[in-house]
Amino acid sequence: MATQRTPRTPGPAREVAVVAFAQSDHLRRTDELSEVEMVMPVLHQVLAATGLKAGEIGFTCSGSSDYLAGRAFSFTMTLDGVGAWPPISESHVEMDGAWALYEAWVKIQTGEADTALVYSYGKSSPGSVRDVLTRQLDPYYLAPLWPDSVALAALQAQALIDAGDTDEDALAAIGARSRTAAGANPHAQLRGAVPQGDYQVAPLRTGDCPPIGDGAAAVILAAGDAARRLCARPAWITGIDHRIEAHGLGLRDLTDSPSTRLAAERAGVFDAPVDTAELHAPFSSQEVVLRKALGLGEDVTVNPSGGALAANPVMAAGLIRIGEAAARIHRGESDRAVAHATSGPCLQQNLVAVLEGDRA
Repeated sequence: MATQRTPRTPGPAREVAVVAFAQSDHLRRTDELSEVEMVMPVLHQVLAATGLKAGEIGFTCSGSSDYLAGRAFSFTMTLDGVGAWPPISESHVEMDGAWALYEAWVKIQTGEADTALVYSYGKSSPGSVRDVLTRQLDPYYLAPLWPDSVALAALQAQALIDAGDTDEDALAAIGARSRTAAGANPHAQLRGAVPQGDYQVAPLRTGDCPPIGDGAAAVILAAGDAARRLCARPAWITGIDHRIEAHGLGLRDLTDSPSTRLAAERAGVFDAPVDTAELHAPFSSQEVVLRKALGLGEDVTVNPSGGALAANPVMAAGLIRIGEAAARIHRGESDRAVAHATSGPCLQQNLVAVLEGDRA
């Protein structure tokens, strides 16, 4: 009996591409900088790459978290970095900037804008991000127990080991490969050999976990002829989709990610080979899950930027995966790439985008 595949989402009516990408240097602490001061250089850089002025952008969308900032409506302050005059069409998502990019992509699809500025940022250094992230758990059964993000990731890693999908040596190799690749990334927080260190929560050691740090990123999207005018080799978003798992961890098989697989099918990942994958896998064990869900072979270059194991600015790391994949297309180092972003514990919500460059 033939396997029934989920039908793809109909192709977009408008061509939309990432035409520019910029990011900050990701640092353990940026005590001397406010969120506005951290974001502004990135916004200036991404606009300069296209020659556009803020007033020429059709739509602006940002991603951040009030929990990290410690104040309500904190994103309104960073609008000072965008510029309040002339008036802009603006929106915000309380999520990673990858979801802000999705909203901007939809806005361009509707024809209400031809260009969009998307940016995101996060400062994890002022507090304990492991504790902060417990606030996204079920408020009645899980959150009162205060299981932090590393403990939950360790449950997933142990489930993978018990299933025979990986072992501690293989997880260590993922971390080592990622940070070695980050040696060519001047923005990465960790580069080169990093000791595995002691257990944080068994079976995860320090080297299996992401660094805590601050950072920001921005991209510019443009449609059709505008994209071709602004960029020598646009990174066309030929498919994008996001899906979510059940909120209760006990209802999920932590060794698999059906939401990633479904989003990938809907985005068209399996329609043709990909040569590059930028995966938002903050823990080494999560790369194992994502490789399986996306069907990535050994011939695919995974996280050439170093990924989230080299720099993990919360609320920006997912957008950076899209930006890094697009940048490789801009430079002619990739023809067809998949970018992935996640939100929530143990890969709860996942976004998948396919980016392609024009063939010579």
